[in-house]
Amino acid sequence: MKVHVPPIKSQGIKTKLVPWIREVVPNNFDGVWIEPFLGTGVVAFNLAPEQALLCDSNPHLIRFYQAISDGEITADIVRSYLNHEGKLLLEKGESHYYEIRERFNDQFQPLDFLFLNRAGFNGMIRFNRKGKFNIPFCRKPQRFAPAYVTKIVNQVAYVSDLLKVRDFIFKCQPFEKTIAESTRSDLIYCDPPYIGRHADYYNGWDELSETSLCKLLTAVDCSFILSTWHHNDFRKNEYIESLWHKFHILTREHFYHVGGSEKNRNPMIEAVLANYDMLKEMPVPEAKPEQLSLEYSI
Repeated sequence: MKVHVPPIKSQGIKTKLVPWIREVVPNNFDGVWIEPFLGTGVVAFNLAPEQALLCDSNPHLIRFYQAISDGEITADIVRSYLNHEGKLLLEKGESHYYEIRERFNDQFQPLDFLFLNRAGFNGMIRFNRKGKFNIPFCRKPQRFAPAYVTKIVNQVAYVSDLLKVRDFIFKCQPFEKTIAESTRSDLIYCDPPYIGRHADYYNGWDELSETSLCKLLTAVDCSFILSTWHHNDFRKNEYIESLWHKFHILTREHFYHVGGSEKNRNPMIEAVLANYDMLKEMPVPEAKPEQLSLEYSI
């Protein structure tokens, strides 16, 4: 399947895992696709269900995609904005990036969020305890070259066109409230911050959060899929055994370009868990883990 990259990028984005996730979705699913952790939106925007409830505790993600849904942000508006700010970035250098960052942290405009996301260091999304975006500049003043702007514009256009023909609802709310809105015919897809790894994405993630999520998913009437990490060459996700062992688990190798230096960028075994037999939903038996490479085009 062709995978469409969303306009918002982040470390840990599921772009290369979308086909795998799609394979394990129940064949008879026809309810509401529910995501308590929307993130970049890459899974929902590619699976493109008829109905979706897409939520996140990060208000800037929800505001950005809601603005596209409402028509406040269009492909043409994005092109004009990025051409303008990109020209200033090329003229003024990194000082302009920090001007935009300061403006965003004061006004929280979604177009400024897009600019920072695509011009910040290593495609990271991170906020401090005061809710301020604090990622440094990528040190590439030429970032918004015409071809790159066109690429982002096309990504926005895809999402915009999709939202015109699908019933997608965006909400900024805690995962507990989102899960509580599910009904028997729905499917919940969870991609929470990875416990024990890069959990400073917006408001953190700890053992209490992981345990609470597990309890809530155990009690739901509908099907669910959870993405998490299983192990790498150095350690394993201890919560697989302590919390998630009672569910069906599939694994694949997934390479993350995460970190500022090559030594911090390593392959990891990714896991999907579900409260139903995923192997029955896959078109062919899984012979062995497929090696996947995730590279960021930011």
